[in-house]
Amino acid sequence: MLPAAARMRRSAEFKLAREQGRKAGKPLLSAQYLARDEDAGPAHVGLVVSRAVGNAVVRNRVRRRLRHLARGYLESLPGGSLLVLHARPRAATASQADLAAELDLVLKALLGPTQLRRQAGVVSR
Repeated sequence: MLPAAARMRRSAEFKLAREQGRKAGKPLLSAQYLARDEDAGPAHVGLVVSRAVGNAVVRNRVRRRLRHLARGYLESLPGGSLLVLHARPRAATASQADLAAELDLVLKALLGPTQLRRQAGVVSR
């Protein structure tokens, strides 16, 4: 689970990341990333899982799986940055390992391989 301080809740933050952030995508998910001042507090992560992914049960399962994976990358994100993860319909049937690998690829494209480090202790099932 993402800590409460790391969750993106304001629509203005989602809009800011969408309009000014860098974008990267793969078949299972896409992401938008915006680096801001470190004085803005901790990094925020937001999730977007539309109805195209599936019914409410499926969407919530995908959301929980992505939150679990995103938690491992919080330490790699600079303070104040915004990261929005968009689940695509194929994410509903993907394994946790496939989601983890694709999230890793997308974040490497956005942050660069040297900055990206997954936090030890977060297991991707």
